[in-house]
This record gives sequence, C-alpha cells and structure tokens, in this order.
Amino acid sequence: MTQSRTRITKAVIPAAGLGTRFLPATKATPKEMLPVVDKPAIQYVVEEAAAAGLSDVLMITGRNKRPLEDHFDRNHELEQALTRKGDEDRLSKVQESSDLATMHYVRQGDPRGLGHAVLCAAPHVGDQPFAVLLGDDLIDPRDPLLSRMVEIQEQHGGSVIALMEVDPSQIHLYGCAAVRTTPEDDVVQVTDLVEKPDSADAPSNYAVIGRYVLDPAVFEVLRKTKPGRGDEIQLTDALQSLAADPGLGGPVHGVVFTGRRYDTGDRSDYLRAIVRLACEREDLGPDFRTWLRSYVTEEM
Repeated sequence: MTQSRTRITKAVIPAAGLGTRFLPATKATPKEMLPVVDKPAIQYVVEEAAAAGLSDVLMITGRNKRPLEDHFDRNHELEQALTRKGDEDRLSKVQESSDLATMHYVRQGDPRGLGHAVLCAAPHVGDQPFAVLLGDDLIDPRDPLLSRMVEIQEQHGGSVIALMEVDPSQIHLYGCAAVRTTPEDDVVQVTDLVEKPDSADAPSNYAVIGRYVLDPAVFEVLRKTKPGRGDEIQLTDALQSLAADPGLGGPVHGVVFTGRRYDTGDRSDYLRAIVRLACEREDLGPDFRTWLRSYVTEEM
C-alpha cells in the first residue's frame, strides 16, 4: 500500500474550460479571470493554496488562457507607473498576485475531462502527493478546508476529498460518496463514489466539491480509466477504484465541510458570491449593505 508522508507542496488547478455558461463575457476572457469584487476568481483559489502551504502551483490551461499567465506574472511598466505616483496601496495589490506562489503552466490540448486534466500534471507532480483545486468553488479563507485535508492526508496517507451535505434533490448535480464514519466528526472513510447519480440511486447526500488531496497512485489508475460520463475521463471513476481497493494507493477519506463556499460556476451563484463577499469587506461592506437594504426594500 502506498502511504506517502511527504510534505505536500504542490497544487494543480485545472483551468482549460471554455466557460460557455458565461458567454459572451468569456468569448475573449477566460472565465477564471472574471472578477469577484475586485480580484479575478482564480486569484482566490491560488491564495487558498498558498495559505495551506502549497507554494508550487501548476495550472492546466488551454487556448486563450494567456491572461492567466499574465495576471500572475510581474507587470513592470504598471508597477513603475504606480511607484512614480506614490500609490503604494495599489502597487502592493498588483504585486500580491505575482508573489503568492511559484507558478507553472501546461496545456491540456484535447479537453477530455477532469481526470485527463489531472493526468496532464503527472510529469510535474512526480511521486509526491498533491492537491487539486477547482476554480468554480471559492472557499472562504476563514474556513481553512484545504489545510484540514492536507492534515488528514499526512495522518492517513492515500487520498482525501472534500464533501458537503446537500439536499437530496440536488445530489444529481454532483459526484456522490458512500461513506462510513471514523472517530473524527468531520472525517469519513469513502467506500464508493458515483458521478451525478439519480436522487433515488444516490448512496448518500454527501456531495464531492472541488478540493482533492491525492496520492500519486491516482495517475496510474487514471491511465487505465476508460472514458465515462460525457465520454470524458472522470476523476471520480479513478477515485472510486482507489476507494474500492486501498491496496492501489491507500484509503480514500473525506473531510465534511460545513463552512462558507461560494459557487462561481453559474451566473446566479456567481452574482450571489459577489454580493456576499462585498458585504463582508471592511472597505466596501458598510456602504454596500446600506444600499442593498434600500434597494431590496424598494423592490419588495
């Protein structure tokens, strides 16, 4: 059994999607660069990885994703202009994104699903455990989910996935986990996984959300995984194999998340995420909340 205890330093962020749900805004702009208040959505994800101690970030990109690289690179002309103006506040915000982590990029080429995107990271990751963060899920920094997942992986080895209880009527939108309890209230052992099951067939209401800490054994399983739902290589199918046979790469545990999560994957939830985060900002919140209350009262 693979029981890696190597300290986790690498994160993989799949970012090759076309963002069709946000057209026409994403015709020429990657969906990951859409702003959530005043930062692109992808920056929140990289900040989360960095806060969990993951200093090496690999983005899996595709065509028209060059703005992602530019955002996390230095912009010397802009920095010099801000320096000449003495605008230290904006200068620090511009430099912040390029100082978060060591960034790497690889193109997925033929988009064949999340499992294939993760497999593209194999040469960079090597034989170390690593994290995968999906950009549509923003986790509030006050609820350090990823740090907890890294802790559980370092304790038990194998792989760890993030789970969240959802209404049974919504489980068909997610991967779903069959679980058994452990002595820790927020940790379960995963015994089976089903990708987007019908509500009547779901083994639980534990939905898989977009955070994973994976044993490198997942790469060999992915290489043998045939295309599944949507004719794509599903990461869920590979994790199902690992859960069914811990001898392949250690057990699969789940951390049950009860904190604040913002879904930027669809338009309505994206707008809700902006409103929630803006309301909680010290610099924006007081005035914005006053306006919002007035607006809602007028519309009722």
